[in-house]
Amino acid sequence: MTARIGVVTFPGSLDDRDTQRAIRLAGAEPVALWHKDKDLKQVDAVVLCGGFSYGDYLRAGAIARFSPVMEPLIEQAKTGLPVLGICNGFQILTEAHLLPGTMLRNNHLHFICRDQKLRVENAETAWTSDYTAGQEIHIPLKNIDGQYVADQHTLDTLESEGRVAFRYLDVNPNGSNNDIAGVTNEAGNVVGLMPHPEHAVEPLIGTGRTDGLPFFTSILKKLVNA
Repeated sequence: MTARIGVVTFPGSLDDRDTQRAIRLAGAEPVALWHKDKDLKQVDAVVLCGGFSYGDYLRAGAIARFSPVMEPLIEQAKTGLPVLGICNGFQILTEAHLLPGTMLRNNHLHFICRDQKLRVENAETAWTSDYTAGQEIHIPLKNIDGQYVADQHTLDTLESEGRVAFRYLDVNPNGSNNDIAGVTNEAGNVVGLMPHPEHAVEPLIGTGRTDGLPFFTSILKKLVNA
């Protein structure tokens, strides 16, 4: 039976089709979810994709957090549903308090678009098991509200519990605390990151590498072996 992975589209989402394609390349079935859907169509996992949901008015992800689709997503994520938030999706997950911390405007106040080097810090989550801890990868990055910040207690907790999933290497592109590019919840089923793995799944696009594909093969193996 093919694993079904939902991809939520909000008004202003930009990368839903790219994410669906990445899921298909990994061997799973992408399922389109609309922000007004009040159920998740019995999917096995969900991706909140990048973009500018609701124009990022108020704060990035602040309005999307209250979309009808988020009510069942929050409820099911708390009981184990795998959820991946990419860029704007990461911002939404912090607004929904499924992940700690918050996202501020880049410290240089400019939109940034570049290929970014990352180090995999946690290869034991539902979305990162096809990596190895310490592995260095290249993933496209594009954001203006990408500065990850949290209070010192939260940062200490993330570091001590191994919940920093990815860290920026060579350059911190947005001023994020501790060079954090992505984090996971305590259970490891919810992961958020600013770079875009869906743009690094084929050698002819993005970085010219396939460093992002293991996100989607990881969750497929997790679901198949569940």
